[in-house]
Amino acid sequence: MIPILTAFEHSPDGGRGLARDMRIRWALEEVGQPYHVRLLSFEAMKQPEHLARHPFGQIPAYEEGDFALFESGGIVFHIAERHGSLLPRDPHARRRAIMWMFAALNTVEPSVFERVLARILERDAPWHDSRLRVLEDRIRDRVGHLARHLGDAAWLDGDFSAGDLLMVTVLRWLNSSNILDDYPTIAAYVARGEARPAFQRAFAAQLADFNKGSAPAP
Repeated sequence: MIPILTAFEHSPDGGRGLARDMRIRWALEEVGQPYHVRLLSFEAMKQPEHLARHPFGQIPAYEEGDFALFESGGIVFHIAERHGSLLPRDPHARRRAIMWMFAALNTVEPSVFERVLARILERDAPWHDSRLRVLEDRIRDRVGHLARHLGDAAWLDGDFSAGDLLMVTVLRWLNSSNILDDYPTIAAYVARGEARPAFQRAFAAQLADFNKGSAPAP
């Protein structure tokens, strides 16, 4: 059965591969699983049909027949468990890979995404500059610890895993800043993830859907 991924019809990421459906596309490409994409408008995302898939009216959502999931981390975990290649066989290494999935989404992503929202939604607010400094200090603390852990290794814990996939997608939100300039090993880590053929295929697919959804009506 070919799964269906629900994504933005008009993605706010501007075709840069930053929307969270990119994580699912990348995971599916890594495991060689074909998939279909359902593109939704912002209005359609709040309608009952989509709310039945995703109770918060967001993307991504994922369906295999009558089985449905929401939340990008949960979907990536499902794909990794079902197909095997994104999680190590060794039980201890497997648990560490899952740990890094949680670290990406719970420890690193919150301040990174808050910075994104602050730059978009609060840029005219009088507190914008001071809030941005607080968020960027927090991000630098997290990235600094991550750099110390990574050292000269290619990936977080042995071979590439779902933990790396999620961590790279989170860190890519910093590509438009100068933060990673101070952490060359982390910048190189992100670049390695982006260079993977599966990432390139997923990026091309998301960009094609962005261009399709953003094309003017005939």
